[in-house]
Amino acid sequence: MTQIQGQMTRDANGVPSGWDYVAISAAAPTTTVVKTVPGILHSIVFNKPVSTGVVTIYDAITATGTPIATITSPTGGVPLTLVYDASFTVGLTIVTSTAAQDITVNYI
Repeated sequence: MTQIQGQMTRDANGVPSGWDYVAISAAAPTTTVVKTVPGILHSIVFNKPVSTGVVTIYDAITATGTPIATITSPTGGVPLTLVYDASFTVGLTIVTSTAAQDITVNYI
């Protein structure tokens, strides 16, 4: 699994002006704890959609918390962005299952 984590862009006053991100590229099912405190899930980007892939988003720091969404990857292989702009109160965990995934999670 390759995981890359970005940093929040801030203006001269320290105010957030961009989204943090985690890029998840996994050949096998994986669990990624993205954030361990409350925040906002902006979007999930399917960079290389796999038609049999499933991604579950949890408001939790484990894969057993409150599910925000369960997504079956779209077919067609065309990159796709799903915008949520949803707050989470515990943390943010992403679970990929059944197929290789290449996704980017944008959040604060």
